[in-house]
Amino acid sequence: MNSLKGKRALVTGGASGIGAAVTRELASLGAVVAIHYHSSVKKAEQIVSEIQASGQEAFAFQADLTSESEVKRLFSCLREKWDALDILVNNAGDLVGRHSLEEMDTEFYRRVWQVNLDSFFFVTREAIPLLKKAKEASIVNLASLAGRKGGHAGSIMYSAAKGAILTLTRSLSTELAPFGIRVNAVAPGLILGSRFHEIHTTEESKRQTIATIPLGRAGTCEDVARAVAFLASEYNGFITGATLDINGGVYMA
Repeated sequence: MNSLKGKRALVTGGASGIGAAVTRELASLGAVVAIHYHSSVKKAEQIVSEIQASGQEAFAFQADLTSESEVKRLFSCLREKWDALDILVNNAGDLVGRHSLEEMDTEFYRRVWQVNLDSFFFVTREAIPLLKKAKEASIVNLASLAGRKGGHAGSIMYSAAKGAILTLTRSLSTELAPFGIRVNAVAPGLILGSRFHEIHTTEESKRQTIATIPLGRAGTCEDVARAVAFLASEYNGFITGATLDINGGVYMA
């Protein structure tokens, strides 16, 4: 994989779970990493210290990405440090909770959309001017196997939101191609160590899912991070609008 030395990367939700693994992977390849976090301040500070101790540069920003004004504030701070952005990793998102459509209230429906799609919209829109200045930039969006298959019981709105991310990735890749900006996605399956499955997936459900995976194991956050780093790297200059499935062979598009 090509070095990302000197590349400027923003990772949303970059302080825990998959986001933290992505942050560390990009930094290990030489990128300067801006770590967004919402509430994981101690984890963000720990990763910044860890990366700086290794001789690389990193810093952290706090923001609620469901708030347009807070996203604008985040990018105002970012522009004080950088005049361009090479890599955007849209990692922030959450299931929020499990509800069937029949029992779901409007407030919950809108919250899932805010966390997974409003945040994507606000961040990506603000990032585009900085990405254009980088000339050859890359956006990597975190989707989900749920967006491919529809998800498990109670995840209907989350699955719909992740399906929308897959479509937005394809649409945005065409829109931004004239500016040399590549847009791709990854769709992880069962990833142990991620915040999502720690909170929303039972041990029994994990065992049942692992039993169906051809490779015979669950994924790790590092499995996802390596794929994100590949899509962000200079070696994939002709790959755009693609989704890389990371699920051990349980689903093949």
